[in-house]
Amino acid sequence: MQFEPVILFFLLGLSAGLLRSDLKIPGVVYEALSIFLLLAIGLKGGVELARHDVLDLALPALVVVSVAMLIPLACFPVLLRVGRLPRADAASIAAHYGSVSVVTFAVASSFLASRSVAADGYMTVFLALLELPALLVGVFLARRGQGQVSWGTLLHEVLAGKSIILLAGGLLIGWLAGPEGIRPLDRVFFDLFKGMLAFFLLEMGLVAAGRLADLRRAGPFLVVFAVVAPVCAGLLGIVTASLLGFSVGNAVLLATLYASASYIAAPAAMRIAVPEANPALSIGASLGITFPFNLIAGIPLYHWLAFRLNGVLT
Repeated sequence: MQFEPVILFFLLGLSAGLLRSDLKIPGVVYEALSIFLLLAIGLKGGVELARHDVLDLALPALVVVSVAMLIPLACFPVLLRVGRLPRADAASIAAHYGSVSVVTFAVASSFLASRSVAADGYMTVFLALLELPALLVGVFLARRGQGQVSWGTLLHEVLAGKSIILLAGGLLIGWLAGPEGIRPLDRVFFDLFKGMLAFFLLEMGLVAAGRLADLRRAGPFLVVFAVVAPVCAGLLGIVTASLLGFSVGNAVLLATLYASASYIAAPAAMRIAVPEANPALSIGASLGITFPFNLIAGIPLYHWLAFRLNGVLT
């Protein structure tokens, strides 16, 4: 079995963390890498967006966002009734699983490129759009009948967060500059992308190893949920992509978006809107289990399913 080199970097970091190595990535380097990756993904999407009529993406975007909002709505009752979690924790975890992971999307894009499977750069638009809706649904589920929510503060926390600012800003810059205008920056943002992603995943491996301990108090249910939920969401993404007539590459990316779980925007939003929720459960599940699962097994699985279940896609 051949692994993507960037995934091997993640496994290296995970192994070092589990072995309690003194390996550490300085916080300043981690921040710089995250800024670089977000900008690079946004720029690439903006350049591709410049090749398409923006209005042509309006209907697919509406469908993609609408279907994605079903994910937290489906996860919530499972977590509440089957997992018997407190309402706040069930809603918070559901919001994490309805939102998206930028890094998982980047790894899926790298996976497709290494196998010469074409995918459109405008899929980054969906990446940016899917950050917010599930968080709003999660807050609604947590707060239904329990008083007021400071929606203004919540919206500001998410929309002014670095992930949205950098993704949306990169999209806009890439779209306005176009392929020719952005060409002088290709070597910085595009040629170096995979190497920077490798360093970032090394750090993510170290962080994920530290989060595994957070799941001990939750029992086996949350571990099972953290594997089953992304697979079900990935299947939903493939079916949605088929209905929209997406290519196989786009279907894999949409499946990855639906299957990924946020560990950046969602924790920040839930901290403000649902402070009584236990972040160890949501972050432990999303970063400790779902993130490694998607990198190692999930993305190849979604790729296989996209070909087998949607062979008519071209």
